[in-house]
Amino acid sequence: MHTVAVLALDKVIPFDLSTPIEVFTRTRLPDGRPGYQVRVCAERPEIDAGAFALRAPWGLDGLTDADTVIVPGTADPAAPLPPAVHDALNAAAANGTRIASICTGTFSLAAAGLLDGLRATTHWIAAGMLAAAYPDIDVDPGVLYVDNGQILTSAGAAAGLDLCLHLIRRDYGSAVAADAARLSVMPLEREGGQAQFIVQHYPPTPRGSALEPLLAWLQDNLARDLTLADIAARAGMSTRTLIRRFREQTGTTPLQWLHCARVRQAQHLLETTPHSVERIGAQVGFGSPTAFRDRFKRTAGVSPQTYRRTFR
Repeated sequence: MHTVAVLALDKVIPFDLSTPIEVFTRTRLPDGRPGYQVRVCAERPEIDAGAFALRAPWGLDGLTDADTVIVPGTADPAAPLPPAVHDALNAAAANGTRIASICTGTFSLAAAGLLDGLRATTHWIAAGMLAAAYPDIDVDPGVLYVDNGQILTSAGAAAGLDLCLHLIRRDYGSAVAADAARLSVMPLEREGGQAQFIVQHYPPTPRGSALEPLLAWLQDNLARDLTLADIAARAGMSTRTLIRRFREQTGTTPLQWLHCARVRQAQHLLETTPHSVERIGAQVGFGSPTAFRDRFKRTAGVSPQTYRRTFR
């Protein structure tokens, strides 16, 4: 039987903690036998889980002979990793144990040095913090999980379910994983990644900058068929100067800024109006429904129709 050790750290997020416990303990093989033995492990007998205190039946020694270690997220991902936990995770990795994180549990793996040089994800709202704190990690905020073989990371909340189902499929195949998905009332494969859940704010308008009037004008004219030359003419600059000023003051190009603003407006219309996808694409300035769908999917990770079904 495959042994899964779920590591509970102080300030553990209860949802993240319960996800692997529920999914793995309910997994059954075709002959009815349980597929997993689950241990809840902690550095100390009692752990602060926010709304309640948790008594873990296993110490860190429960990681020693586990086949998989799962590290749930914590409410304070920037908190220092206890030295004993650091050593236990590194010892498990050295033994070839599969190690996975849920949500901000990625920060614990990063603090243990297990993600250096690897691609990883976490909850989109914490992705910038992870990238800034650990520049050697290739942070991808747009996916539900990343499988590097021995080390895996997942995004926030429900993405932990996606990760657990993926692990079951790796261990026992698609049929067992599909049964586990049905019990969890989850699809075995969700369309799109985490990008569809990221709030696409309008690109920032630098207050008091020379570009502020131009950016306000662009927001008011998203539906127009604007070229780089049109924007430069409005700004009274050459296209070369416009591109340079845009990069200096917004960190992006004029057309990239415009595309982002258009997609955010399209998301708002998909959420709040019954207008057709074709009409919304035209309303926000895309020249054809195909161009709109392509740009929307590149930004949000799903089609406009799927986005509407998810968020309206």
